[in-house]
Amino acid sequence: MSTGYQIYDKSGSYFLTFQVVDWVDVFTRKVYRDIVLQSLDYCRKHKGLQLWAYVIMSNHVHAIFSAANGNLPDIVRDFKRHTATKILKEIKESSESRKDWMLKRFEFAAKSHKRNSELQFWTHENHAIELVSHAFSCQKMAYIHENPVRSGLVEKAEDWMYSSQRNYSGLECLIEIDIADI
Repeated sequence: MSTGYQIYDKSGSYFLTFQVVDWVDVFTRKVYRDIVLQSLDYCRKHKGLQLWAYVIMSNHVHAIFSAANGNLPDIVRDFKRHTATKILKEIKESSESRKDWMLKRFEFAAKSHKRNSELQFWTHENHAIELVSHAFSCQKMAYIHENPVRSGLVEKAEDWMYSSQRNYSGLECLIEIDIADI
């Protein structure tokens, strides 16, 4: 098992990446993006998540998290479990045109790991990188917010609705975050 990219300091701040297995473009649909937003908001309000930055792309989420209670690994585990369960349920019960294909990808991924049951939505890795300096934190925050620009989805980072750049720009935003002093 890999020892890199782990959350070692449970009360530290981390740049995290949550990747959908096989890079399946789930988040091209609003309903699935909204599940992620609702879960982030819930974790922030009820579990002590400190959400400093985020962006939801078509097949992954970047975020900067810390935990007020020093329980960051628990929050990350609960966030991933809850969103996976809700999204998979929505896929199964909806008229999703890609339903069969997506469920086959998630089933195949689950068979590759002993600790899965029948479907796996997120990869097991979080690519956790501890933010150890102000400059490094600013670099990672810029990386998060510029992701939709680099992908050619928008010209300006603040135009992407599913990003905390809107919070930092003072624009209408979809969820509240903890504003970092950058």
